[in-house]
Amino acid sequence: MSNEVKVIQPSGRLDVTTAADFRRQVNDIASATSSPKYLLVDLQEITFMDSSGLGALVSALKSIRNSNGEMVICGANDQVQMLFELTSMTKIFKIYPTIDDFNATLS
Repeated sequence: MSNEVKVIQPSGRLDVTTAADFRRQVNDIASATSSPKYLLVDLQEITFMDSSGLGALVSALKSIRNSNGEMVICGANDQVQMLFELTSMTKIFKIYPTIDDFNATLS
């Protein structure tokens, strides 16, 4: 993985109890002096996500874009993928099945 890609891998639940911590982590990355071109959010270890988690991802996308970067998502389980589809977030987020699928787009 190149220097232009930063990977974060939240785990467990991404909901009202954890969304603020996730946003803080992304804001720290976005405000760093050498912010990455891509922030890859690997959701493989997320077991549950609700609307607060979805809001945290949207907030993260805005933060990264404000620092001239792009955010991509990979590894979403069926429940999370269904949430993306039901809320039409598949039109907003760049979503890949795996990290390898994303890496293939870089070459």
